[in-house]
Amino acid sequence: VQLQASGGGVVQAGGFLRLSCEASGRTFSNYAVGWFRQVPGKERDFVTAISWSGDSTFYADSVKGRFTISRDNAKNTAYLQMNSLKPEDTAIYYCAADSTINYSASYSRPSRYGYWGQGTQVTVSS
Repeated sequence: VQLQASGGGVVQAGGFLRLSCEASGRTFSNYAVGWFRQVPGKERDFVTAISWSGDSTFYADSVKGRFTISRDNAKNTAYLQMNSLKPEDTAIYYCAADSTINYSASYSRPSRYGYWGQGTQVTVSS
């Protein structure tokens, strides 16, 4: 599956952005989707993930209550709604997908995802 992330940009603190992750090539509904973020010189951190059906979602503590992940399998697209953005949310955001994730603990591990998008820059100014 090929993934295309979009929707990044520059926003003031307290603002919002909506990222999209559009998939092509294979049956999107078979894949769990995760969002990760990375700043230069640091590891790629888990942000949120959603099961293939959309029934289960997972969030990093730092974004709970502010970010919401969703998916529309008919459109082959997953979304990340980011509200109340903070300067520390500044990073490159990557979407990832995999069809073999079965356990809750696996959703937050970058190594469990076999497919990655190219990343989209999110910059939050103070």
